[in-house]
Amino acid sequence: MDSSKILTNVSNSRSLNKERNTTVSDVGEAKPPPGEMRNSSLVFRHLVAGAVAGCVSRTITAPLDCLKVYRQVYGAASGKTLMGDFQSIVKEGGFMSLWRGNGTNVLKISPETAIRFASYDQIKRMMFGDENTRNMQCHERAIAGALAGGMAQTVAYPLDVMKTHLILTKRSQYSGIADCAKQLFQREGVRAFYKGYTPNMLGIVPCAGTDLAVYETLKNAWLQNNKDDSDPGVMVLIGCGAVSSTCGQLVSYPLVLIRTRMQTQGSLKGTACLPMRDLFCEILSNEGVAGLYHGIVPNLLKAIPAACITYVVYEQMKKFLGI
Repeated sequence: MDSSKILTNVSNSRSLNKERNTTVSDVGEAKPPPGEMRNSSLVFRHLVAGAVAGCVSRTITAPLDCLKVYRQVYGAASGKTLMGDFQSIVKEGGFMSLWRGNGTNVLKISPETAIRFASYDQIKRMMFGDENTRNMQCHERAIAGALAGGMAQTVAYPLDVMKTHLILTKRSQYSGIADCAKQLFQREGVRAFYKGYTPNMLGIVPCAGTDLAVYETLKNAWLQNNKDDSDPGVMVLIGCGAVSSTCGQLVSYPLVLIRTRMQTQGSLKGTACLPMRDLFCEILSNEGVAGLYHGIVPNLLKAIPAACITYVVYEQMKKFLGI
């Protein structure tokens, strides 16, 4: 081959390679790394899905939550049946009083549920990687769920305190969420918003851990037995959510009751400020073991549909958002 042709081909080849390298470099510098974009977008969509699921479920089940809190605080002291307490609430403030504190509850549950679901998925990936999350054992899911629940509760806890006060007090005492926060701060300072935080954290860890672990274990068991069908369907999700929520509530309920009573100590007439241990002993002494489960019936009546609605809405929102 002629030497001039060889030099020409080499020159053309170098020019072509230079153009290719320049093109690749330009494309790479013009866009952020695709992995980062995907991960940030995925976290945001999980947050949105969790927030919508929490708002819908809590608003629908707000009357049962109101009745649960009333029974937790007054317990046997009210001297009434479950239906009697229901009638007392309606008589005092009308039918809409059953949704008293729901605005605060929605403000609370939106970030709480969003953070719980989003952090749960991120914790699983951090612990086991993207490829191994479906093969996690039950106790591994429980650990991830407990960590996620603890993070979510820590962020949203002051709103839970305000919700409890808004439910239990008469309409004339607080004009709204802001007024409730102002009065609590004036009376007791910042610590008013963290009353009952210790039993709350002790309770949310087994509750969230058990709930999420049982739910995913049941759902994955169904998927393994129905490999031809990748969509569990609404009824399967409802069943998984009902069982997992019941398990979580039964494990943690005594601590939830103590938390609620501590939140209102000193604010309601006739209530003394007692530390967690003394309050626990007082309830056992005066009301027996059953006293630790006051309000469990409306709580379960609320928890099962709330969990089912939450998980169904969450799964549907994930599909809608392309997760």
